[in-house]
Amino acid sequence: MRGVLPLFGVMLGLAFSAASMAQADAPDANMLYNHHCAICHGASRLGGIGPALLPDNLSRLKRTEAVEVIRDGRIATQMPAYDELLDESEIAALAEWIFETPEVEPSWTDEDILASHVVTYPDGILPDEPVFQVEDLKNLFVVVEIGDHHVSLLDGDRFERIARFPSRYALHGGPKYSPDGRYVYFGSRDGWVTKYDIYHLEVTAEVRAGINMRNIAVSADGRYVLAGNYLPHTLVLLDARNLELIARIPVEGLDGDTSRVSAVYAAPPRNSFVVALKDIPEVWEIRWPKERAAGDETLVGDFSLHRMAVPDYLDDFFFDPEYRYLVGAARGGRGGQVFDLDSEAKVAELPLEGMPHLGAGITWELDGRRVMAIPHIDRGQVSVFDMSDWTLLTQIETDGPGFFMRSHENSPYAWVDVFFGPHHDRIHVIDKQSLEIVETLIPEPGKTAAHVEFDRRGETLLLSIWDDDGYLLWLDANTLEELGRMPMNKPSGKYNVWNKTQYEEGTSH
Repeated sequence: MRGVLPLFGVMLGLAFSAASMAQADAPDANMLYNHHCAICHGASRLGGIGPALLPDNLSRLKRTEAVEVIRDGRIATQMPAYDELLDESEIAALAEWIFETPEVEPSWTDEDILASHVVTYPDGILPDEPVFQVEDLKNLFVVVEIGDHHVSLLDGDRFERIARFPSRYALHGGPKYSPDGRYVYFGSRDGWVTKYDIYHLEVTAEVRAGINMRNIAVSADGRYVLAGNYLPHTLVLLDARNLELIARIPVEGLDGDTSRVSAVYAAPPRNSFVVALKDIPEVWEIRWPKERAAGDETLVGDFSLHRMAVPDYLDDFFFDPEYRYLVGAARGGRGGQVFDLDSEAKVAELPLEGMPHLGAGITWELDGRRVMAIPHIDRGQVSVFDMSDWTLLTQIETDGPGFFMRSHENSPYAWVDVFFGPHHDRIHVIDKQSLEIVETLIPEPGKTAAHVEFDRRGETLLLSIWDDDGYLLWLDANTLEELGRMPMNKPSGKYNVWNKTQYEEGTSH
């Protein structure tokens, strides 16, 4: 036994030595980042020329894809390939490290917002006449191409591309138009708000409102832009003319708890913004009224905050056309809540189990009453409700979970994709009167078909083939006949100027 202890000690020493050597040989991801990446992505990973490299900001990027991007670069971007500068272990270490949460949560202050602000064309300096000619300026489409972070501007009458320009990384929440349709505002996942002049095909102003942003909303009068952030827990109110900072609003409940912002919405009939909160059982309405309501909290200038307590955490909203009733999805599959924004009372509970995608819901008239249709992210189902009494009319079974739903007041059909699951190459056509699927299209077997958007008149529509070698399909909205194709790099959302600015009933808002 006397020889065992020394032998054990020798073995233990060898083990520690081997571990130390392995640790010494392991690539230092922090050092590699500072040497190769910080110049574009920022010393604190908050972004710069390149996007922010934080876990929440990279939710669309798989770790295997991160390895490919570092190794091979990104075509049509400033991201170079590092395959000749870094070996496989260094690339893998970097790809793993950018998904780790920083030890100190980063902040984004008024000073940071102001320092990021750039105005290239001050409001009013560019002429009112567009630099291109089309039949109808209200029948233009903006198409987001997420494959290489570009945006295309299309003529909706001739199905021609007017312009294609680079966007910020990972646009999120859908672009928003000014009421006259001249300007379009984009929000990116890493916090950038961009104002683009459609008439002159130019970015006129940009500002970074946060580190991880959910979406933006433009007020009904076109004067203000509101950005809602996951990180930090803030709302940022901007002057729409040049994106100048009006106020940075901390999102705190009455008990002092802070919250991520799930989404922000413009409520035109109310002349306000409505805010969905992820971590606080409240709905916020930001107003600029002539007379303050009881309990309103002053924010800045004419703006006030009106808090409404709700019976559950509601983080995905749908509104009736008058914006009186808010339908919110509760967490944990506990159903939907219908909330009266005027009386501030819950008026109904909907059997919406699982993960309904309320943000993609649409409405139409059926037998003299208005109905609401909602796709589900976790089940093959579309739920249809009577909005007069909030009763469930039917649940339309689909070939899998869907993400987007669209229609038009002039179309007899509603369209829903099968975005998730093995049948993602299918898209269903639903008769709005019979509430039955009348056609299932498979435009490109094996490739995801998604996100229909109608033209201004509801006569034709665009459909995305969501692939790096993808394209747009141009279809007759009544006969479903294919009218043309346009190659695009993973086209996702398409947004018609008229439908969005007029809050067309078949388009989510």
